[in-house]
Amino acid sequence: MQAVEQQQRYIPRLKRRYFEFVVPKMMEIFKYKNPLQVPRLYKIVVNMGIGKWKDDQKYIEEAMQDLALITGQKPVFRKARKSIAAFHLKKGDNIGIAVTLRRNMMYDFFDRLINVAMPRAKDFKGFYSKGFDGRGNYSIGIREHTIFPEVPYTKIKYIKGMTVTIVTTAKTDEEAKQLLKLMGMPFRD
Repeated sequence: MQAVEQQQRYIPRLKRRYFEFVVPKMMEIFKYKNPLQVPRLYKIVVNMGIGKWKDDQKYIEEAMQDLALITGQKPVFRKARKSIAAFHLKKGDNIGIAVTLRRNMMYDFFDRLINVAMPRAKDFKGFYSKGFDGRGNYSIGIREHTIFPEVPYTKIKYIKGMTVTIVTTAKTDEEAKQLLKLMGMPFRD
């Protein structure tokens, strides 16, 4: 019973920052009349492609374990939508694994991504502004999953890349960039 009560009271650091600092600042910058108009993080999707390794069961198991350790959630398979002969790919083949994070887990992952993992990346000087899609969503490509401290470096056989897509409720890229910047995401420009 106590564990349930503690879990309900837990508010991630970035979620608290959003309500206490980001909402008032965004209302001031963009002249919103209502706090509910302020864009927020909606979900974070973490993808890891298994492409040419789709027949290697050990690689797939290691990728599933690593992604589960990084995100704290069990990944699901992504299937091919159509057959492509040049890639020896049939419709329905497993071509990737993904995790969709929402609510508190999303805020915890975002905090670890911008404050712990990315500063550990080689030659990291900030995020590029070109990752926005025109609708307020931001995508990041990560070449080595080993930047996350949760992954035991001694047990890694394969270095895997991943993409992280941050989906916001912002209508424009300008609003989304300002939201992410106020949340603590360092941009190069």
